[in-house]
Amino acid sequence: MVDVFSKSQRSKIMAKVKSRENRATELRLIQIFKGFRITGWRRRIAIFGSPDFVFQKARLAIFVDGCFWHGCPVHGSLPDTNRAFWMRKLSQNKKRDLLVDRELRKAGWIVIRIWQHELKNQKLIARRIRQSLDRSSAKSNSHRTSSRRTNSLAHATARPIGTSLS
Repeated sequence: MVDVFSKSQRSKIMAKVKSRENRATELRLIQIFKGFRITGWRRRIAIFGSPDFVFQKARLAIFVDGCFWHGCPVHGSLPDTNRAFWMRKLSQNKKRDLLVDRELRKAGWIVIRIWQHELKNQKLIARRIRQSLDRSSAKSNSHRTSSRRTNSLAHATARPIGTSLS
């Protein structure tokens, strides 16, 4: 099928596709955050991969992936025109997503990717996010406790022999 628009018209149309503030993805997740009273998130935080939402204390990065742009296995599709271009483009997007996930996890971040179509199930999304926040909180609490134990053990063993601990 031939495109009904000229190359310059198609370019103008595609330039209007927003990568932020998208009603079907990011703004929908904000509604879920507000509806389920999930707080502590920020946007436009400068970390690798540019997550859509970040919970800095919890080191939780959330990406909301559009079904078309990120090749959703359920709803992803290829346009009939210029298929080679779109196959290459969507493949590069998927590779970049994997790289971003791997690098953030190596840096100690929890990464959640939410498909656009999953936003319909608000309760499930809210539960996933809360569980990740709880897991992060538990991890940081156990890290603090073990750090305190290590520090107190270091102090205890640094005392001269024969001195009391109290």
